[in-house]
Amino acid sequence: MAFDLPKLGYAYDALEPNIDARTMEIHHSKHHNGYTTKLNGAIAGTDLEGKSIEDILTNLDLTNAGVRNNGGGFYNHSLFWTVLNPEDRGNLSGELKKAIEAEFGSKEAFIEAFSKAAATQFGSGWAWLCVQKGGKLEICATPNQDNPLMPGVACGGTPILGLDVWEHAYYLNYQNRRPDYIDAFFKVINWNEVERRFSEAK
Repeated sequence: MAFDLPKLGYAYDALEPNIDARTMEIHHSKHHNGYTTKLNGAIAGTDLEGKSIEDILTNLDLTNAGVRNNGGGFYNHSLFWTVLNPEDRGNLSGELKKAIEAEFGSKEAFIEAFSKAAATQFGSGWAWLCVQKGGKLEICATPNQDNPLMPGVACGGTPILGLDVWEHAYYLNYQNRRPDYIDAFFKVINWNEVERRFSEAK
């Protein structure tokens, strides 16, 4: 069974002014769609066909560039859209809030550490908040479309929050001002979804 481009749970303009409609439309309908199409082509007729994207990535042969790049692009963006929400975002609370405060000291310290990982990722890539076995949280960054599900990549664990810092994610609106884009990201995080992923992962 081929992978399908996930539908967004909101309109392209729903995240404005933090993320503009034109960027969202191009990002989703062109970039993510391209990764989806190329992933399907890369796994067609192989033993990877019919497996979940998580299974493919956690057991990935990293020399398989077609699956690594496009499988990563498919998974990363699929997560990214769900942790964004224009409404009903909820607040950082419950067990996730406790875990963040235990690991980083405060929500503000967490935001500072995550923002630094996103801002200092050289070139294209992602910043991640991951859950290790037992519920321990860790922040890391990966280049290109790599992610921590891939064997031996970054901090490992299960990603529950990811920020795309490829230029296609922000350049139309923010140009070279990546820190401004990172700040805007924290205004549209769907904390309810992040907490759901945390509970599931730990």
